[in-house]
Amino acid sequence: MPALSSTMTEGKIVEWLKQPGDRVERGESVLVVESDKADMDVEAFQEGFLAAVLMQAGGTAPVGETIGLIVESEAEIAAAQAGAPSAPAPAAAPAPPEPVAPAAPVAVAPAAAPAAVAAATLPVAAATAAGNGRVVATPRARKLASQLGVTLAALKGSGPHGRIQAEDVERAAGQPASVPRVAEGSAPFIAAGAPSAAGASASAAASASAAPAGQSFGRPGETVAFTTLQGAVNRNMLASLAVPCFHVGYTITTDQLDAFYKQVKNKGVTMTALLAKAVGVVLARHPQVNAAASEAGMVYPATVNVAIAVAMDDGGLVTPVLKEADRTDLYSLSRNWADLVARSRTKQLKPDEYSTGTFTLSNLGMFGVDRFDAILPPGTGAILAVAASRPTVVANADGSIAVKRQMQVNLTADHRVIYGAHGAAFLKDLADLIEHRPESLAL
Repeated sequence: MPALSSTMTEGKIVEWLKQPGDRVERGESVLVVESDKADMDVEAFQEGFLAAVLMQAGGTAPVGETIGLIVESEAEIAAAQAGAPSAPAPAAAPAPPEPVAPAAPVAVAPAAAPAAVAAATLPVAAATAAGNGRVVATPRARKLASQLGVTLAALKGSGPHGRIQAEDVERAAGQPASVPRVAEGSAPFIAAGAPSAAGASASAAASASAAPAGQSFGRPGETVAFTTLQGAVNRNMLASLAVPCFHVGYTITTDQLDAFYKQVKNKGVTMTALLAKAVGVVLARHPQVNAAASEAGMVYPATVNVAIAVAMDDGGLVTPVLKEADRTDLYSLSRNWADLVARSRTKQLKPDEYSTGTFTLSNLGMFGVDRFDAILPPGTGAILAVAASRPTVVANADGSIAVKRQMQVNLTADHRVIYGAHGAAFLKDLADLIEHRPESLAL
């Protein structure tokens, strides 16, 4: 199993693109592996023939384990298969109505001969076009298709570059769309089954009331194994517990930011991009808050890369990175963000698009939360939790009373690198920018 990212410890085989006996060209994709953050094709490093598969689709293997054999000639296939151990079955998953694996299983007599192994191949970003005849779909879409009896090959995907997503399968099966994909910092969340119009019929409302309002990764009574992504997130959270963190909060008035957002929204600007831009500009003036701890000491990145937490529909979080957020213009930043979110949903991000953040932003404001603490991601020094902006009765400096829109932000910081004064100064300057000069973000 190749290491597809710096944090990957194991990978799950999504699909073998070649079967034992198939010819393989150098650089040709042999299988699709689900790493901790993305689905990626694994290419053959040499030409030959796939002699055997040691780990079938659905199985999980640690990095470095041999998962297949490639031999140089057809004459070597039989010998390689004869000397290979039997392929282990994939780990048992919570039983859906039907098997998740394709109906035609790959019967492989696997491998361990002195031949080249797939583990030595080079990863590339997962292909999104079915140019080689294979169906390109998200893991969740494949699972749903198996459960609902939908043929993926007959569907046209709505994802980037035609990738089939869970919603496409649900529509094909005549089922209502599941809980909308929710990104921290993206579009507001609408509970599944909530009436979309005041004039909705009584019967529709009654049906909606019976549907679950929140997201779930399993059914009542089930025990669902963590996905590869969830496992990676869990390990990161446990690692974060060893970091001596502190929290510092600030109340920011957003009236001017909201007014400016209304002016640029029709130009494709998102609130997430606005916040990321503001954070990036202020971080450039507070390099200590952009720093991180390492064994060698305090690391000061050359750029300000703002990572933004995005919740995945089938569990876990990814953090697409807006690189050089302080130097990139607001409109480009918004376009970049839309592209990153779309590709993160289908696990098509490249490693440097989710692993190079120097500061993290987590926005739960679309849920209307008042405040929350965010867990510090490994390798960074701080993360900013952004809550909802809401009308608030406030007292002005002259003693008068006014209603202003305000939001709570809370900084979680690594105390080995960032001191309380650093965090407080950063938040003070961020508030000053948002409250008095938000239009400067478009300059």
